[in-house]
Amino acid sequence: TPCWQVRIGRHALDHRLFFVVGDFLANLAVGVIVAAIAWWLVPFGANMWFAMFAMMALGMVVGLIFFFPVGMKLGAMEVMIPVMYSGMWSGMMVGMVAAMTPLHLGHALALGAACGVAEITFIWIVNTLLRGVTREADGA
Repeated sequence: TPCWQVRIGRHALDHRLFFVVGDFLANLAVGVIVAAIAWWLVPFGANMWFAMFAMMALGMVVGLIFFFPVGMKLGAMEVMIPVMYSGMWSGMMVGMVAAMTPLHLGHALALGAACGVAEITFIWIVNTLLRGVTREADGA
């Protein structure tokens, strides 16, 4: 669809099922992947602050790398910001928990998945609030 034919409102890009499911699965996957990496890298007893900042940066890098294959199907800005945000929060959370307490891989993956789902839900809500009420142009 050419850019001048994209419609606002009900027919907006992020309300089509393909894009909603794609955004959800992409953020879920990034959350789980970053959680597994953070679980593997951060030993129990490590400095919590260092683990948080290091895994935050690593999560953003993983999200940026994951963006390229997914962004080709779902759109550049629709995917890049949410997956980097999900990777950042997943890395921070799992990195801090792994540094403070012994953490099983299953729990780390569940925490990463929860971060991914929570972040895409947050972004959808904020996007909807910021978009506001729109009206379609007459005769367009």
